[in-house]
Amino acid sequence: MTFPVRAITLDLDDTLWPIAPVIVHAERALGDWLREHAPRTAQRWPAEAMRTLRDQIAAEHPHLAHDFTHQRKLTLERMLREAGDDTALVAPAFEVFFNARCEVRHYDDSVAALERMAARLPLAALSNGNADLQRIGLMHLFRFQLGAREHGEAKPAASIFHAACARLDCEPQHVLHVGDDIELDVVGAHRAGLRSCWINRLDEAGRRREWPHAGLRPDLEFDTLAALADWLDAAQTPDTAAA
Repeated sequence: MTFPVRAITLDLDDTLWPIAPVIVHAERALGDWLREHAPRTAQRWPAEAMRTLRDQIAAEHPHLAHDFTHQRKLTLERMLREAGDDTALVAPAFEVFFNARCEVRHYDDSVAALERMAARLPLAALSNGNADLQRIGLMHLFRFQLGAREHGEAKPAASIFHAACARLDCEPQHVLHVGDDIELDVVGAHRAGLRSCWINRLDEAGRRREWPHAGLRPDLEFDTLAALADWLDAAQTPDTAAA
């Protein structure tokens, strides 16, 4: 399939890098810091208990579903308070966690593919997560980063897609949204009027996920960002890009 693309929005977590090992690393860094600076909290809240509390906080504050940063800080505040430690430690504890959260390991193809795409079209990051592209070292490839926390609503809400299109000065039908999540990225982009590309990477067993919706398909599906960059090189001639 070939169609004009004037700009690209990209999801981050599990699209540019796997998020599960990043969170494990960040929680480990936080645990090490707490053992030194708030040992009662570290003892009261080992990693598994901290994850359970994090989920509980999210359930208690559904209005913060778009704001992982606030949820994490509320979790830290309760951990410290219930353990009898100083809640003033929330800010430095979160900074330790967040620094480690931004120490991502990209998929092998991600950075080179982003460089190729950024040389051809404007890129914008569109994420429900709270990764910081400046700290990660990728911000120079993007026009801007729009997170659910800053916008006030998370994908798949159409408003966050439309806000990105407005900042790109493009009509939604000329913007390609790229992401791994079926509902948040592909279905959300489709319903907002954008083109969609599903990054359906192989799992550890070498299998791809099956598409679950009979009446809706992504415009594009690739197992790497490199394959998308190849498609752009082949499909986006100057005539089609300007159409």
